[in-house]
Amino acid sequence: MNPLEVAVVTGGHNYDVRGFQRLFEAMDGMHAFIQHMDEFACASHEVRDAYDAVVFFTMLKDGPSDEGHPWYAGQPATAVSHLGTTPQGIVLLHHGILAYPDSPVWQALTGPIGRSRGPTNNQRIRVQVADPAHPVTRGLADWEMTDEVYLMDDPGPDSHVLLSVNHPKSMKHIAWTRTYQRARVFCFESGHGPAVWSDVNFREVLRRGIFWSAGRS
Repeated sequence: MNPLEVAVVTGGHNYDVRGFQRLFEAMDGMHAFIQHMDEFACASHEVRDAYDAVVFFTMLKDGPSDEGHPWYAGQPATAVSHLGTTPQGIVLLHHGILAYPDSPVWQALTGPIGRSRGPTNNQRIRVQVADPAHPVTRGLADWEMTDEVYLMDDPGPDSHVLLSVNHPKSMKHIAWTRTYQRARVFCFESGHGPAVWSDVNFREVLRRGIFWSAGRS
């Protein structure tokens, strides 16, 4: 089977560039194309649709809008509104869940989580596998890891919860799946930086979530 081709879209938040690149380089069976939202939004829908999945690691707050920004920012509103029109997988990673707070599309992707009351970095959390039968979490045991956490509401009854935590500064459910039009959606609240990117269980959940969203599991 051909390697999965994945667009990893950034913007609106700084991050460890080399560490983030290495995170995806370590994932077998996948070619990750890390790009800013400007590049993604400048591409034609044929180019965007050629990816098997799109991972959003953005924290862009305004819009999206196709007007009022430089030419090189492309058409982000068009790109966002096109999501879900194909079976292309959609993954919202960490602060990607918080992007575009006024966008009905983003609210449909995440579920009714509200807005973050946080964040709080460097928290030790015990992760509990809520659904051990799902392809993303099958065979995994509960584990501990250190990451930035957010306080948000539960993702709602139309979401399928995969991972949960019991921490006073964190939302209860940190990984869940949804459907949006024709697309599978995987939301993963974890993933702030190198401390958690090096965690083998985090890496495995993210890798499986991407493959699941693309219909490969």
